[in-house]
Amino acid sequence: MEKDLEKDFLDKIEKNQNIIHKICRAYTSDEDSHKDLFQEITIQLWQAYGSFRGEAKFTTWMYRVSLNTAISIYRKKNRQVNTASIDEYNFQVAYKPYDSTEEEQLQMIYKAIQQLSDIDKALILLFLEDKSFKEIGETLGISYVNARVKMMRAKEKLKKIIGV
Repeated sequence: MEKDLEKDFLDKIEKNQNIIHKICRAYTSDEDSHKDLFQEITIQLWQAYGSFRGEAKFTTWMYRVSLNTAISIYRKKNRQVNTASIDEYNFQVAYKPYDSTEEEQLQMIYKAIQQLSDIDKALILLFLEDKSFKEIGETLGISYVNARVKMMRAKEKLKKIIGV
């Protein structure tokens, strides 16, 4: 049973790992930090996977756990963050390097996103994934209306940063 759960988890993570990469890219500025955050998010997803009830789509749940992990770690930059070693677990996620060739023109937008607050980063990332305001609200634990209002404000901040 544990092996089936593990296989199901690995299949879903490998299929959707670009979600983790996008979050890592928004919350980190170098490759080593990106890899560290990727590993920590993967561990947190595995630890929480047993509580995934399927009430929301897997990707919505994955965004929520991933964003919460990234926000928690990077809000505590000056504090020591206790992370678990991936060696403690009997599985390895096949890490595929993030292919940024198709996103080179997005370098400017990612730099601008990094200047936003944590919640605004999350809003913009979910919006760029074509998530509905309902899904954004569910992922971030806010109402549909609040998601729309916050998104409008985040877009305005992003426009100012980019200079549009």
